[in-house]
Amino acid sequence: MKRPALAVVGVGHMGSLHAEKLRALEREGALHFAGVYDLDRDRGRAVARRLEAPVLDGLEAVARVADAACIAVPTTLHAPVAAQLLDAGLDVLVEKPIATTRSEAQRLLEVAAARGRIVQVGHIERFSRAFEAVRPMLAEPRFIEAHRIGPYPGRATDVGVVLDLMIHDLEIVSDWVGVEVDSIDAVGIPVLSETEDIANARIRFRGGCVANLTASRVSLEPLRKLRLFQSDAYISIDFAANRIQVVRREGTPGGDTPLKIEGQTLDLDPADALLAQDRAFAASVRTRAAPVVGGGDGLRALELALRIQESLTAFEESGS
Repeated sequence: MKRPALAVVGVGHMGSLHAEKLRALEREGALHFAGVYDLDRDRGRAVARRLEAPVLDGLEAVARVADAACIAVPTTLHAPVAAQLLDAGLDVLVEKPIATTRSEAQRLLEVAAARGRIVQVGHIERFSRAFEAVRPMLAEPRFIEAHRIGPYPGRATDVGVVLDLMIHDLEIVSDWVGVEVDSIDAVGIPVLSETEDIANARIRFRGGCVANLTASRVSLEPLRKLRLFQSDAYISIDFAANRIQVVRREGTPGGDTPLKIEGQTLDLDPADALLAQDRAFAASVRTRAAPVVGGGDGLRALELALRIQESLTAFEESGS
């Protein structure tokens, strides 16, 4: 296939970053940047002018000029926008979460299957150097702890912090452990919005692994860390700093050599995870290979996030 033509739909904070990456990938020869569309026409024109890209006047125009689109509209519009473009024959990269309800996400996958289209979901941590380095070290995690916190965003937040931030770690954990859940205990508190701005969830998986996840968008300092324990190692991942700490047990209990603990810290070269994600999407569009984070992965993370939100509701009702 010739270079695929990609457009961006929605050029707020995240969409404008996607547009910058597509422009850079066009310079690499990986794709043709077909243009941008935003309901806010002034914003769309401003981004298009800055990047010297075409400005498009609607989803129909996007479908006429593009083979695929990066969708970065408000979360509640992910499903209707993606469904319209899929039905028009485009592949889509949908920012996380894939949708806000199970039925919306399942409908997207049905439309994609019927039209033979690709759905990729923007779970960006899968493209970080830290994630790539840790993946080969995984055996059977028994306990996972994640903190993803930061200041209140300047952008609109049309969903709670579970779907806004925690879902990143939920997608990682469900990829590592699975989604067979025995129990969920969760608490969430609204601070500056009408939905939860701070949330904690303790998830017990069927195989015995326990995950304790905290997300906040009203903290003073940003933190994106994940720690996991397995029988042979403790691994700490700092996604923001691209740093991994690994502590391993050397020797075998009851063996001839004394047991000891060895540790190492890996400082990885910084990488542009968003650029890597968009490059991988363009490659999937061109080759028709399955995306790294497909629609099924997005649905799996969404289902776990919704179960947590349902637990929050149950907690609030029982506490009232």
